[in-house]
Parts: sequence; C-alpha cells; structure tokens
Amino acid sequence: MSRTYLDYNATAPLRPEARDALLAALDIGNPSSVHEEGRKARALVEEARADIAALVGAPAETVIFTSGGTEACNLALGLRQAAGGEVTRILVSAIEHSAVLSAAHKSGLDVEELPVDENGLLDMAALDKALEDDAPALVCVMLANNETGVIQPVAEISAKTRAHGSLLFCDAVQAAGKMTINLFALGVDALSLSGHKLGAPMGIGALVTRPAVVVPPQLIGGGQELGRRAGSENISGIAAFAAAARAAMRDMPAFQTLAKQRDAMEAALLSAHADVAIFGKNTERLANTSCFALAGLNSETLVMALDLAGVSVSAGSACSSGKVSRSHVLAAMQVEPHISKGVLRVSLGWQSQPKDTDNFIAEWSKLAGRALAAE
Repeated sequence: MSRTYLDYNATAPLRPEARDALLAALDIGNPSSVHEEGRKARALVEEARADIAALVGAPAETVIFTSGGTEACNLALGLRQAAGGEVTRILVSAIEHSAVLSAAHKSGLDVEELPVDENGLLDMAALDKALEDDAPALVCVMLANNETGVIQPVAEISAKTRAHGSLLFCDAVQAAGKMTINLFALGVDALSLSGHKLGAPMGIGALVTRPAVVVPPQLIGGGQELGRRAGSENISGIAAFAAAARAAMRDMPAFQTLAKQRDAMEAALLSAHADVAIFGKNTERLANTSCFALAGLNSETLVMALDLAGVSVSAGSACSSGKVSRSHVLAAMQVEPHISKGVLRVSLGWQSQPKDTDNFIAEWSKLAGRALAAE
C-alpha cells in the first residue's frame, strides 16, 4: 500500500541533495586537525555555515551548529547579557514548543508565560505590562507555531523588547525554509533552526545570533564553534543541513503555492462538516499548515485509523514520545476541550501533491461520518 505523508512539520523526508551531501562527507576528516584532511573538513564546515547564515540573513560567524533544534533552544535560554544589564527573568509565550517552555522553567530564573489571543497571536498588552518592570528579561516568542502555523509579529515584538533593553530569542525551527527570514529585519538577538524540518537528517541544527551576542556554552571540553559549543562537529549532518537549506531557498516560491492546496483542503472539510473549527485561519499562517478539529471526534483514534488507511498526520507536536494529549497551544487559544479533543494537523511539504490532500479528505470524511453516526 502506498503511503500519503502529510506530517512535514514533524519531519520532512530526506531531500536527495541532502542525502548526497551526507554520503560525500562521511569520508572527510576532523575539522580541528591542521593537516590536509582537516583543512578540507574545515572548509566544508565553513561553507555550510555560510549557507545556513544565508537562509536567515545573518553573518556566517554567528551560526553555531548544534545537535538539533532542541539543543539550539536550550543554548539560547542561557543568554544573559542584555543591553539593560544581566537578564534576571524570562518572558515566554504560552504556545512555545516544549524545548523552550521546559528549558525556561528549568533555568532557575523567574518565568512569566505570556498569553495569546483566540488566533494564537501574542497578547501585546500583556507583553507591554510585563516589560514595565525595569529588570532585563529574555523574551521568547516563536516565529511560526508548529501546531497551527500561525506567524507572530516578531519585528513588532522585537522593537518593544529592544526599547526595554532586553533580549529576544525566536524559535524559527518551523519557519525556516517556509518563509523569508532575515535576522536583522526581525530584530531578534538569536533564533534556532533544525535540519530535519528542511529535509536534512535528524541530529543537526543551529543557533544563529546577532553579532556581539554572548553565548555561554553548555557543552565544555573544546574550542569548537568559537568556544560556544564544544565537541567535534557532525560533518556529514552539517553538509546535509547546508544542502537542504540551499534546496529550501531554491524551492521557496513553489512552497508558497501550497497555501492553495491547503485552503482547498480546508474548504472541502467545511463542505463535508460545517462545524469544523480551523485554528489560526483568520491570521497569517505558514503556507503548508492546517490545524483543525470537529467536536465529537477523538484525535488518537483518528491518527491511528488514518495510519491504517495509509495516511500519516499528527494531532499536534511530534515531540511527546508518541503521546496524544491535550494541546497546550489550543488551550492557550481558549479552545474548548471537547473541540480540541478531535484536533488534527496536516502539514505539507516539498513532495506534496493535490492527490495527497484529496486522499486525506476522503479517509477523514469516512472516519468522521462513522464516528458521529455512532454517537
């Protein structure tokens, strides 16, 4: 049975360019060595660093390679030197990925979670109130939500944060490669990236900072990454990450056309069941992401039944050890539990075709009809 893969926000299939780059790099030496093999490896790393920097409009020297998005987020949560002085507290949006929320609450600093509105957008009044306190803060707001695809007004948030003398960290893991990103236009101090969301293998990511931002290392034991992250670099992963980044930038115009496919799918869902709730539809979203629910359905049952029918979707974040539980993102958006209980996320990508969403609609409609008829 052929499969229909609609879970790109969990991980994108490995791009052929990334596979080729990964295999070619397996025979390269240690970039910390001074001999010819080491110099070749160092050249590969620095070329890749420039490619990742180009993905987000940043200087190459500000790219710190990590083991993935989670490590990049954790590294960013250690930022402490703000323009207004030492960071003493963290302001974090209530819809952040657990890699940010959990790290914030384990930081040892005071943490305040900032609410969002019904569209999933940060409550600006709450941010303004939190910034009335003179104490410098590390503000954490993602660029695009992994569950709903909702894009935050990061440039506006950064202006407020900068005026306060605080730092702004932006989790850009879901946004990178799906929308144009420029670190300076956004005004952020740091942003995180993950290779496997772009079509690279898992196990490689990056933290990218504004020049002069001090990044205290979490891993100690070597001078790699300009002393900001110790350990021999994952050469093959870095090469694949760069190849995926180049491919994503090349394919950006085509990626934006996925919005038409996404919108047609949502229209079909509403035609089948007028009570379908589509989250974030009234604000700007990533072109590939649809998060929706219908009261009376159960996410876990739907995901399993669709899987048996050859369709891969999720019920939200893929970083919960396979568990399907109440979405903290939808809870923050004040979605009633009886509605969010039936949520699904469909996320498209570089291999997606209209037949994929057509197949999903057909299978979902059959399952929804049976479930509602059995009530």
